[in-house]
Amino acid sequence: MASAGDDGTDASGMSKLTVPEPANGARASGPDGPVSADGSGVAPLARPGPAAQITEHAATTLPGWPVTWGAIVGLGVGITLVAAGRPVLGGVGAAVIAAAVIMAGGLTPVAPGEARVVQLLGRYAGTIRAQGLQWVSPVTKRHKISTRIRNHETGLAKVNDAEGNPIEIAAVVVWQVIDTARALFGVDNFTSFVAIQAETAVRRVAGSYPYDSHDGKMSLLQNAEEITAALAAEIADRVCPAGVEIIEARLTRLAYAPEIATVMLRRQQAGAVVAARQRIVDGAVGMVEAALERLSSDGAVELDEERKATMVSNLLVVLCSEHPTQPVINAGTLYQ
Repeated sequence: MASAGDDGTDASGMSKLTVPEPANGARASGPDGPVSADGSGVAPLARPGPAAQITEHAATTLPGWPVTWGAIVGLGVGITLVAAGRPVLGGVGAAVIAAAVIMAGGLTPVAPGEARVVQLLGRYAGTIRAQGLQWVSPVTKRHKISTRIRNHETGLAKVNDAEGNPIEIAAVVVWQVIDTARALFGVDNFTSFVAIQAETAVRRVAGSYPYDSHDGKMSLLQNAEEITAALAAEIADRVCPAGVEIIEARLTRLAYAPEIATVMLRRQQAGAVVAARQRIVDGAVGMVEAALERLSSDGAVELDEERKATMVSNLLVVLCSEHPTQPVINAGTLYQ
């Protein structure tokens, strides 16, 4: 006797409907949205991928002067036909005049150091970089973008360096637009975008290094070339979506904040005094060693250890003292 379900029916005699499993892990659709393959819950909706990045390419153009002369001739012919006074010729003349005016609307002058970004019905149609008078379709929209080299000086920023000391820093950035399509369509306003990113990069670089270092580490004050190279690389990486090239970046101001400037000046002066004392002591010790070796090699005077110590002490006092020394005459001997 066949059991329930062997012929595709359940125990009550009703037929069962078998739903095939989605292939390759596909998600089935339920009343509340897509359902995961294991039926555990509603699967998240797929997000659209990133839009393709627009890059600059040349627009389709024609030389502007032949089109200009053609428009002038067409305008003259149209006026002549309208002036003839015949209805048919007048209609033809009006059409010729309208065509000439529309044709002249596509004339686009391009000055040196400038470019025209052409937009056709909302889509990017290319960039005109050739100088002079060019012609494109009159129904296009043309945006003027300067490709000249520009300077941007950041405002005076007060930040903490890597050691937590407040400093004042400012920089100048030399930049140029190299991809007009990304400059126009990649960001909202590429000029303000460069300014804000340069300010951010200056603050980040200033907080990554100490103002001054006494242990050989890289610092803002002692490694200006390396710091400016790191700053230029940081800004270039940040403004890349805007189609901008960073030519140079230089620090224009670098100082301690006024509230700690006096204390840090004393610290620098103390460091300079210690370094000078170290150099004086090293030189004095070298002179004493040379004197003892000279006396020992010549054999002019034989000194025991106590007399050598006394001689070394006197020479170091004379050489390292900041004030002139006063000679003292010893009437006895060293052992009295």
